Amino acid sequence: MPAPDRIVRLKTVLARTGLSRSTIYRKIAEGTFPPQIRISVNGAGWRESDINRWIEDPVAWRPRGGFNFDDRWRDG
Repeated sequence: MPAPDRIVRLKTVLARTGLSRSTIYRKIAEGTFPPQIRISVNGAGWRESDINRWIEDPVAWRPRGGFNFDDRWRDG
């Protein structure tokens, strides 16, 4: 059985990615960085697996099951 996915907070994401806070939120808005998930009324974090996937290949990262904008242009 796989281990449960940890939730990491902003401080950890900043340290692991080397990005600034403003860059992370800009990339979330662009759809090129994993979005936060709500963990309480005033708290949010990221799934560690999403951050790991982004670190492995930041250029090719896309949300799982999300719409790929490049697919619009392939069909013709």
